[in-house]
Amino acid sequence: MVYHCCPAMIGPSVLDCDMACLADEGKRALAAGATYLHLDVMDGHFVPNISFGPYVIECLRKHIPDVFFDCHMMTSEPENWVEKVAKAQGSQPGLLCYTFHYEATEPRGKTQDVIDAIKANNMKVGLTISPDTPIDAILKYADQIDLALIMTVYPGKGGQSFIEPMMEKVKTLRAAYPNMDIEVDGGVKPKTVDMAAKAGANLIVSGSGVYKAEDMSGNITTMQRSVEKFGNGKEEEALTPLRSDKA
Repeated sequence: MVYHCCPAMIGPSVLDCDMACLADEGKRALAAGATYLHLDVMDGHFVPNISFGPYVIECLRKHIPDVFFDCHMMTSEPENWVEKVAKAQGSQPGLLCYTFHYEATEPRGKTQDVIDAIKANNMKVGLTISPDTPIDAILKYADQIDLALIMTVYPGKGGQSFIEPMMEKVKTLRAAYPNMDIEVDGGVKPKTVDMAAKAGANLIVSGSGVYKAEDMSGNITTMQRSVEKFGNGKEEEALTPLRSDKA
């Protein structure tokens, strides 16, 4: 097993929270040990569902100014939303990432344009691929991005299980870019996180594994410890202490 030094970070997907109380739900997960928030923007075109848009992210930022937001843009034309999402800058540089789908831009020859626009708007660049897209798609632009998201389910479809073969993509990317933030999203919970951690992912997105958990703090710290142990190679005594919401 090859270890890396990228920080272990757990990012709850707010799609699984009580959306009527979005700011409070974000704060609740952060208080339970989460490191960042994963915000899924769905436009009803790239994926069938509609979630929320840039204005909601901008409003959420007013309540949570100091935390990293990863904005996962499941949109057919991500170039249209760059400037609007950029309004949600945090209290310091580096707290906002605009993560878009290769499948939405590459067929139209827009991938490089979107990367350039994100950088021009002072956001981190995230690039993601769906399960059927080969890792070469990420590798083509890897020198220009800050975060690579490997989808471990098909975007926009609920109730799917973690697709373990996607870990080969993570391994390939980690071997080529030992210092890159590599994120996995879809079906990641305490029972599946070890596979992602061992492959080299350091950013763990979990929706139901956080917001539907009986013990939110327990699940978050369990996943954090997995990345620290299997990804960073830390010994037991150096791992984040295991927490629990239960008495």
